[in-house]
Amino acid sequence: MMPDNMKDAIVIFENYNIRRIYDEKSETWFFSVVDIISILIQQTNHQKAKSYWTTLKNRLKNEGSQVVTKCDQLKLKATDGKKYLTDVANTETLFRLIQSVPSPKAEPIKLWLAKVGHERIQDMSDPARSVDRARNYWQQHGRSEKWIQQRMMGQETRNKLTDYWKSHEISKEEEYAILTNINHKEWTGLTVKQHKEIKNLRTQNLRDHMSEAELIFTALAELSTRQIAETMKATGMPENAVAGQKGGTVARNARSELEHKTGKRIVNNENFLPKEKVARLR
Repeated sequence: MMPDNMKDAIVIFENYNIRRIYDEKSETWFFSVVDIISILIQQTNHQKAKSYWTTLKNRLKNEGSQVVTKCDQLKLKATDGKKYLTDVANTETLFRLIQSVPSPKAEPIKLWLAKVGHERIQDMSDPARSVDRARNYWQQHGRSEKWIQQRMMGQETRNKLTDYWKSHEISKEEEYAILTNINHKEWTGLTVKQHKEIKNLRTQNLRDHMSEAELIFTALAELSTRQIAETMKATGMPENAVAGQKGGTVARNARSELEHKTGKRIVNNENFLPKEKVARLR
């Protein structure tokens, strides 16, 4: 279990997900070292980035560098939904570590770390800052106002569903992942992993690369799930799994109806990756 004074989450730099954890006691952000390394070497393959970090860590130890000893190990969620001990470091240590990796991303990531480490702490006491910053982020990445509005409304719908789960005996990370997958597969016909694969996504957040229509139907599936769960008074995994499947069915039926009338598929392989990154993935 994570200590009560620790809060973990994911933040985005360009198209990379960076895991980080906030220690309320010391008021410090700790970031996953391997996630920062993946940006520096521009490597989307987690295992290759991990291997690079292992080699670099050994070299720094042999050189007598204090950087490695200043890294901590905390449990962070991996792509399989489980939590593992992961090397983490605060911004000060990361700044020193970044100097050891020749990379055109070195200066941009240092500027970003300095900024996000400050802003995120403010966000905890002023949620409106987080909303405004998210909107600015998507605008800078060329998303339309309609897409941004739907993405943020979808997140609010998602939060209400997870709040319901949390208050009805769903507490483990893997339980959230399982229920999400049940709901998602029911309306799309694909698991979350399969949906990411057809969009050529690896570490990226699937919802950040959904079309406006995909976001709308995801929100419909999750809204329906919550309302059905509330009606059923669903508690625990089995009952919430049933509600998730029923909620997904509502969205699946609506999707089928729209596809029949328009002749256009809702679930698609489109993404918002930079063109050069898509080319490398193929």
